[in-house]
Amino acid sequence: MNSGAGGGSGGGCAGAAARSRGGSPGGDGFAPSALGTREHWDAVYERELQTFQEYGDTGEIWFGEESMNRLIRWMQKREIPLDASVLDIGTGNGVFLVELAKFGFSNITGIDYSPSAIQLSGSIIEKEGLSNIKLKVEDFLHLSTELSGFHICVDKGTFDAISLNPDSAIEKRKQYVKSLSRVLNVKGFFLITSCNWTKEELLNEFSEGSWNKETDSPPALV
Repeated sequence: MNSGAGGGSGGGCAGAAARSRGGSPGGDGFAPSALGTREHWDAVYERELQTFQEYGDTGEIWFGEESMNRLIRWMQKREIPLDASVLDIGTGNGVFLVELAKFGFSNITGIDYSPSAIQLSGSIIEKEGLSNIKLKVEDFLHLSTELSGFHICVDKGTFDAISLNPDSAIEKRKQYVKSLSRVLNVKGFFLITSCNWTKEELLNEFSEGSWNKETDSPPALV
């Protein structure tokens, strides 16, 4: 697990809701926020899509460009094969997918539960002249297709948003772990960037004790 937790640099953390005073992520440690709802993100990406269509502005780079480049440098350092399957969970505007493709990765998929986000991603990818990127409208907590076997799963802020959901956030975090166990190859890597969780907390959330797969071990935590 690659965690950019705690520091909160870059655009993604700028609007993130703070933890409620004295709270802990093991309980009701986050103040409920609209940032944890689909309605919020549908509205965000509808605006960003309109802005892109009118002005060509691709929108915000979640957590900043340096965070995105750090993930790619990690993949290069580990000598991840360029044909390794990569899943971007909550891809948003798809800018990270574009960067992966420019670095030569050829088997990359982006999912998001907002149709406007996927439409925006598709428009940006088309503008960049890229054709080897797969996009799907998918709610990671309720996957409707047989997504599985990914060597790399990347999360830049999606788990943060789930943690802020006003409705049963704790159960939704557990469902996230179940979904991750379904899509990630048993020898795969999970790279997560967060501004609401510390590295130790993330390691605990995705530890062997919370990994609900009957036959496989938890993912390699980096």
